[in-house]
Order: sequence, then C-alpha cells, then structure tokens
Amino acid sequence: MAVFLQALKETGARCGEAFALKWTDIDTVSNTVNITPEKGSNPRIFKISNKLAAMITNLPKKTLKIFNYKNTFYLRKTFIKQRRRIAYKLGNLRMLQIHFHTFRHWKATMEYHKTKDILHVMQILGHKNINNTLIYTQLVNFQNDDYVCRAAKTLNEASQLIEAGYEYVTEMESLKLFRKRK
Repeated sequence: MAVFLQALKETGARCGEAFALKWTDIDTVSNTVNITPEKGSNPRIFKISNKLAAMITNLPKKTLKIFNYKNTFYLRKTFIKQRRRIAYKLGNLRMLQIHFHTFRHWKATMEYHKTKDILHVMQILGHKNINNTLIYTQLVNFQNDDYVCRAAKTLNEASQLIEAGYEYVTEMESLKLFRKRK
C-alpha cells in the first residue's frame, strides 16, 4: 500500500493508471515510470524518486503487474481499513477525507504552485482539455510556509541538495544557500 500511495503522490496518476502499471513500465536505471492513460488522456512518462524506485524494486515479482491485487476494489478496501485505523489511532478524523484521487489534486496544486504554469500541470495530469485541469488546481496561499535551509560549500554539496529537492536562493559569504518546504 505504501508503494502504491507513493506512486500516486509522485506521479499524480489516476488510481486505475497506477494499478495497471506493469514491470515493463518501470525503468530503474533512469528512474522513470511510463503511465498508460485512462479516460482518453495522454500517455506520460515521469521521473520518480530513488525512494520510490527502491520501494518498487523490493516488491515481489509474482505477476506481470506491479500491484498484486485482484482488482481496484480490494485495493480500495485495504486502503480504507488502514486509513480508518490510522485516523482513530492518531485522533485525526480529517484523514478519513483522504482518497486515492486526493493525491492527484495534491500533485496538481503543488506543480502549479511550483511552476505557475497551468499548461505544465495539464501535461502532467494527461488532460487534453484545460478546463479539466482547472478543476484540479487549487489556489493555495503558501506565503507563511516554513522552509528547511541548507548551505553548500562545494559543487558536489550543491548538486546533492538540488537532487534532494532543494531550490537555490542566494549566495552569502562564499556559501550557496538552498531551501525546501517542510
């Protein structure tokens, strides 16, 4: 379940698109995943994190498909049971509002916040019509976000920070400063 949810988070794929992933859709050398579209969407290729690539690689290869559930009904049923257990354990009933499709909305919102490019978001979601993309993108004010700050002295340190998702901010006292949202 953790691998499936991480795949939804990183790709913004529909539940059915992620569920249909085959081992041949994953390239662990270049860390990419090939999404076969649903609902008349466009096919997409996503760069995935080392974390997700490792998680997928560690799954048992029992069938042609990566996620070894009979169908999405059983996958959803498992998710609902785990979500309910965690929500009550943590005392956070808002977690019950999270669905597989919530990850798609989150991905669209984060990409739009990062790029301010609705056409880029449209391409990521595989939409053919911009009006569909507008439904997914939420206008969120991130003005008061907290950031983690890191400094790099060398080119190698700067490269590692960029690969870890940090963005360059400025240079001070011969150090390059980077930040990433918490």
